[in-house]
Formats: sequence, structure tokens, C-alpha cells
Amino acid sequence: MGRSVHVQSDNTTDMEISSPQQAAADSPQSPYGVGFPPRRKLASQFAHRVKETFFSDDPLRPYKGQPRSRKLFLGLQHLFPIFDWGRSYSLDKFKGDLIAGLTIASLCIPQDIAYAKLAHLDPQYALYTSLVAPLVYSVMGSSRDIAIGPVAVVSLLLGTLLSDEVDPVKNKEEYLRLAFTATFFAGVVQAALGFFRLGFIIDFLSHAAIVGFMAGAAVTISLQQLKGFLGIMDFTTKTDIISVMKSVWRAVQHGWNWQTILIASAFLAYMMVSKYISKKKKKLFWVSAIAPLISVILATFFVYITRADKKGVQIVRKIEKGINPSSAGKIYFSGPNAAKGIKIGVVAGMVALTEAIAIGRTFAAMKDYQLDGNKEMLALGSMNVIGSLTSCYVATGSFSRSAVNFMAGCNTAISNIVMSLVVLLTLLVITPLFKYTPNAVLASIIISAVIGLIDFQEAHRIWKVDKLDFLACLGAFFGVVFISVEIGLLIAVLISFAKILLQVTRPRTVRLGNLPGTTIYRNVEQYPDTIQAPEFLIVRVDSAIYFTNSNYARERIMRWLRDEEDYVKENNLPKINFLIVELSPVTDVDTSGIHAFEELHAALRKHEIQLLLANPGAVVIQKLRSSGFIDLIGQDKIFLTVGDAVQANCAPKEGEA
Repeated sequence: MGRSVHVQSDNTTDMEISSPQQAAADSPQSPYGVGFPPRRKLASQFAHRVKETFFSDDPLRPYKGQPRSRKLFLGLQHLFPIFDWGRSYSLDKFKGDLIAGLTIASLCIPQDIAYAKLAHLDPQYALYTSLVAPLVYSVMGSSRDIAIGPVAVVSLLLGTLLSDEVDPVKNKEEYLRLAFTATFFAGVVQAALGFFRLGFIIDFLSHAAIVGFMAGAAVTISLQQLKGFLGIMDFTTKTDIISVMKSVWRAVQHGWNWQTILIASAFLAYMMVSKYISKKKKKLFWVSAIAPLISVILATFFVYITRADKKGVQIVRKIEKGINPSSAGKIYFSGPNAAKGIKIGVVAGMVALTEAIAIGRTFAAMKDYQLDGNKEMLALGSMNVIGSLTSCYVATGSFSRSAVNFMAGCNTAISNIVMSLVVLLTLLVITPLFKYTPNAVLASIIISAVIGLIDFQEAHRIWKVDKLDFLACLGAFFGVVFISVEIGLLIAVLISFAKILLQVTRPRTVRLGNLPGTTIYRNVEQYPDTIQAPEFLIVRVDSAIYFTNSNYARERIMRWLRDEEDYVKENNLPKINFLIVELSPVTDVDTSGIHAFEELHAALRKHEIQLLLANPGAVVIQKLRSSGFIDLIGQDKIFLTVGDAVQANCAPKEGEA
């Protein structure tokens, strides 16, 4: 026979349950007792955990009860969302998408030419990327607002990692092959994460770390543009601020070109003013959207008529005309270069994925629709795999273009198709016109684009909310600026993991007190007016209790007890006879956690103090019962609430009085 569970409600009604099995059956109907969930088989528990980890959104729900033909169509819709929203597409929606597509195309063409330089690639490869990647994404992606193409941060990261392995000038062909290889494996990693529903992995990079990394990358990218902005010929290949500033000051006497500085400064000022106008008046968003294209046209015309290129102004000179050639035969699938490509692809792919998902979720929230993260990863991965076979490098969602796309009134991913068609026209007809485009204006375009990545307001908010998060933000920022992009990213990841470990290994424990006139018990620091029940110490553990923190939790509870006993002696108060551990925040416990409870119970018995547990969850109570801990302390020592535990154990003394 099992021991009885004694729980007293507010009206002092007692309730006895004769056995754990009966408790399991009766607890759902009982308004007073601590319920014991039904025992589940190991296979059932494992299946439930796998489902919650990988299939929390229940992706198979729409297929239930459907005929085979309908299931096939739903499968196609899932893989290619265009079959879903395409059925209700209309001319009115196309008007918005057409305007948005033309607007982002005017922004993407000059940006692509500039971003290719960050990746140490010829300009046409960025244009190839903006042709193929948006077409693939528009068919497979689930975001209505995200604009796809090369972005500054990923271009810089890719260029930095690739140039560490191969010289982009001396070994141009090998560098290009390695870029395609990295793009291929970046796509494979992204698609695999989506296919195996492992999207939660990117959440390990905290928001604060991303803010710091993006700001650091913006500063680094801007510093790199000083070469084109000042017209410096001999410039460092390193990205840290110290190396860059040495190069700048070394060239101050003979290496700067005043015509280049004039062009860069004038058009940077123009683009910054246009951004200010668009920010002040949302309806004038197009002013900043077309500013880069106007800058390129005017700067190119100015250089052509003045022949400033003969006076030291560096120009683009040549962009290959025509559409993407195949690059399938250039990808390394074996050998040391394949290993290098995999390493670089994983890093670039994860950063690209993080940026795209963040952008997609932002605009989805603004328009109130759901974004399937795993589907997005599959779409992004597929477009990069296909892109690597067609002379493209890593593409992702661009925040600046997506913002313009959103403000221009896009309705669906058709805006990406319109942008892609404009890029196609550019590659077939217009590319020779960019011959005299000065590198100075491209540097200005990049600087004006990346300045928005430095979010001072968000950094200040992080400082106010969580100092540890701010440390992660600063670590990522200074790592990128003073060491390198990859080291900054590594620091961001390490600090994010360190924060997780700190929170897991050092869970918060708080002492609870009674709110006067109620049976509610709350944190005494948050509610200073709470009162302490005589003879009781009430502690709450605000975390699951695992092997990583079980010893700390036990020791911290004992420290609360020692402090309380000292206070009791100093003030001649009644001795502590009961320690109540409030378990409502404890979502799980493992064998180490149970062992810690057993040690706590043994230590308390030496002090003649009774251990009481309040409000354990279903998983916790099941494990405590399976381990025999409930039989050890007695089922009558487990209560539904802290109020019940206090009332049940002080009531007899009140009766005696």
C-alpha cells in the first residue's frame, strides 16, 4: 500500500489518495491534490520529445484525412509556395510588385557592382547572383517581402575567408573555383538544416551578438572602402582597423587622389541626404532607393567627359556582357580545396542564413503572417546550390533592399522576379556603359548602405536590459573591428554559449514571502512588503535542475538556510523547522538533480528540518516518483501550493494553542 498524500485546501478540507496509481487516475478531476501523470512507455516518451524538438509546428497536420492526389498537391505547395499564393494572384497585386521590383532593381545593380569588390570578384558575378538567386527564391521562399541578392556582410566575410586561402590576384581562377565551392556547400548546409528541421541551431547566436557583429562588420566594410574613397593604390589586405589606418596614413603624402576624394565625398553626401529625406517622409522612400543608380550614372558621365581616369581616378573598366555561364565543372568535390570550401561555406552559409531569417521574420511580423523557418532554409539553400552551378556566389536577404521592397508596396515574391529580369536586361545590354564608373562612387554606395547596420539605439537598449548581453555585443564588435571578421564571429558565438552555460550552471534561486491578506507567496526582493511565516523558509528554483547545476542549486538552498538561521538567532525568532522548495519553474529534473534532492533531504534531517515540495510539474513529479524520492520523504510532504504547505504544517500548532 502506498502512503497517503495529505493536502489541505483553504477551507481545511483533507483529501487522501490511497495509492500513486489511484492518484494518477483521480488527479485530473481533483481540485486540491498534486496530480500524478499516467506512466508513459519509453518509446512514447522518445517519440514525443522528437516531435516537440523537430516537428513542433505539426507539419503533417494538413495531410491528415486527405486523398492521395490532394496530399501530392499539398506537398508541392509546401515545397513550392508559389503554387499556393499564385492561385489568388491578381493584376492589382502585380502593379505593386512591378513598382517594387523596378525600385529594388535600381538599388541592387550599383550595390552588386560594389559588393563584388568586397568579395574580390569581378562585378558580373554579383549581377549573376542577383539574376539566378531571386528567381529560385521566388518559387521556393515563403517570405513576401524579402529581397534576395549579394549583401555587404556576407561579401566581406566570403572575401576575407577566401583570400586567406588563395590570392585573388595571382591565382584568380583558383580563387573563383573556391568561391563557387564555398557557395555550393553553404547551400548544402542551409538546405540540410531546413530538411532535417534543425533551424533552432541558428538561435544559439544571440540577438545582442548579432547586433555587435553587424556593427563591427559595418565599420570594417567602411574602412575597407577608404581605398576607393581616397584613391589609394597600395592598400592592406587585412581588415582590422590598425592595419587599415596604417595603410591610409602611409599613403597620405603621395597616395591620395583629390579628384577621387571629390567624387566620393560629393556622392556620399548626396546619398546620405536622400536617406535623411526618405526617413523623414516615408512616401519619398524612392528618393534614397534610386540615389545609388543616379550616383553611378552621373559619376560615370562625369568621368567620361572629363577623362578623369587619366588623372588617377580608378574606374571599373570592364563588366562581362551576357548571362551566367555554367560553373558546375569548377566546383571542388575532393582534395584540400574541397575541405577549404566546406569550411568557408559553413561559416558564410550560417551568417547568411541568420541574416535572412532575421529579416524575413521582421517583415512577416509587420504584415502579420507566418514565416516557416525550415522552409526558408530549404529555399535559401536550394538557391545557393543552384547559384553555385551558374557562376553565382553566396546570396541571402538584403535588409536595405527588403526595406525598400516593403515600402514600395510589394505583395509577393514576384517583385524578386521583376528585379531579376531588370538585371538580365542589364547583363545583356547595359554592362558596357559601366566601363567608366569610378570606384569612388562604388565606395560611397557601400558606405551609405552599411551605415544603417550600426544600430546605436538597439545597443543602448541592450545595455539597459541586460549587461551580459551588452558584453556579448561589445565582444563581437571589437573582435570584428580590431582582429578580423571571422574572429569577431567566433567571439560572438563563444560569448553566446558562455551566457547559456552561465545561466544553465548558475540558476537563479529566490526566497519567497507571503503577501499580507492572501495565500500568495512571491519573491521578497520584488515585493518588500511580504511577511515570513514563522518556522518556515520558502525557496524557489527558477530553472530545470540538471547535472550542470544540481550541486549549485543544493548548495544555494543550504546557503539560504544558513543565512536565515543566523537571522533567526540574532532576533530571537522561532527555529526553522520546515524548508519549502517551490518547484513550479522547474520544468525538468535528471538523476543528478534527484540525487541533489536526496542530499538536501539528508542534510536537513541532521538539522531536524522537514523538506516540503510545492507545485511540482508533471515531468518532475513523475521522475521523483520513479526514483523513489517521494517514498523517501513521504507523499504527505508534497503540496499543490506553498500556501497549502504552510497551512497544513502550522495548523496543528494553532489548534493546540
